[in-house]
Amino acid sequence: MKKYLIYCGMLTMVALSGCQAGGETDNEALSPNNPNAINVADHNDLYNKEKDNDTDYGYVRYQKSPVANDTEKAQNIATLDREEAADSISKLSSAIPNVNDVATLVTDEDVLIAYKTDTKDRNATADQVKRTAMSIMPRYYHVYVSDNPQHIQDIERFSEANTKDKSVEESIHLTIKEMLKSPQGRKMNDGENANGEGKNELNEHVTDEKMK
Repeated sequence: MKKYLIYCGMLTMVALSGCQAGGETDNEALSPNNPNAINVADHNDLYNKEKDNDTDYGYVRYQKSPVANDTEKAQNIATLDREEAADSISKLSSAIPNVNDVATLVTDEDVLIAYKTDTKDRNATADQVKRTAMSIMPRYYHVYVSDNPQHIQDIERFSEANTKDKSVEESIHLTIKEMLKSPQGRKMNDGENANGEGKNELNEHVTDEKMK
């Protein structure tokens, strides 16, 4: 009887050890990059890069870090990929009827889209192109469009520019002022104009004379 009790005790200790090890493994698998992130769809990464974006939902749950002033989570937040955004806008806009060639430049606050079109309703087409970009970009972005083919070359020269270059920024503003001579479509809503500018930002890229 004593041997039997000793044997049962040993089995219990082994089982408990196994559960503890398994629990640690599960916790690590929740997210090797951030222990505060729990992704029920895929325990092998912060998010599942292999998911089918056409059919699968995206789900990530975050729990606040118990450590005060923990900034690691904020540092790991993905930033906007401007090149990818420009690619998506150009690709989707080129699928709009009568839009045949599209060039898109994404800066740190503006989107410039120049395109070739044979449309009979320039304003309606401009509205479609603009709203396509608005649907992709963060809402604080302003979008400017132009159906003047010359502007394709104008914005292309900024493709290798840096957002920290103030001289380039001024050149972009001048280009925007020229693009505004083309139809911009309907205003976004009662609080924003056609380019997504609020009342306190109204026409910030045009001259004072034109603002009046």
